[in-house]
Amino acid sequence: MDSFGIKDIIDIVLVAFMLYYLYKIMKESGTISIFYGVLAFIIVWVLTSAILEMRLLGSILDKFMSIGLLILVIIFQDQIKRFLVELGSQKRWKILTNLFHHRKSEDGGDSKKWVMPIVYACMNMAKSKTGALIVIQQKVPLDNYEKTGDIIDANINSRLIENIFFKNSPLHDGALIIAGDQIKAAGCILPVSHDTNIPRSLGLRHRSALGISQATDAVAVVVSEETGGISIAYHGNLTTRLSSTELEHRLSQLVEL
Repeated sequence: MDSFGIKDIIDIVLVAFMLYYLYKIMKESGTISIFYGVLAFIIVWVLTSAILEMRLLGSILDKFMSIGLLILVIIFQDQIKRFLVELGSQKRWKILTNLFHHRKSEDGGDSKKWVMPIVYACMNMAKSKTGALIVIQQKVPLDNYEKTGDIIDANINSRLIENIFFKNSPLHDGALIIAGDQIKAAGCILPVSHDTNIPRSLGLRHRSALGISQATDAVAVVVSEETGGISIAYHGNLTTRLSSTELEHRLSQLVEL
């Protein structure tokens, strides 16, 4: 019998890390029940094939595994894309990138100049109880969602944002997407979260904000039409009742443009 060595420990740690990270992403995307189902299926497959050596049942489950992996890739393509983007993001490899360049210190002063126009627009819309949904792109591209609305390609401006969400505007019902320092599109359609833990008092905008934050790494800002409250959705978590100072802090903290 082979001895249990350092390679086996590393192997177990890596598998545990992979399962934990997969669990975290599935929980944020509201599909944790599917994760438990897949995990239970894998345990049964290992028991029947490797431990109990049930040839007939094991061969049937082997066929399901080969087809099931392809099905899972199709179903969870957004989550897989987000996982790969986050794995290779500059934030995770910050130590290595800092060895080669020091751009952060050079342009850090103007990197968040887009924050205040968004904050001013949200505060004005909150006072007038004008509903709004603003999505800020990060590493995962939002091109497919931009195509569902009208392309704008304009500089970020608080008055422009307020005019887009003005109640008589044809674009006010959809989402506004910001990428880089540009307003890319408005009137966009987003995926809706079906998380049962969302309070019934929250409407379609909040569910759409949660939906896009579960499918991508984007930050979504919501202004409630009913209460004028401001909320932020990020990685499947919704923070409500934000003040202007809290909104500014959260945007500066979460968004990496």
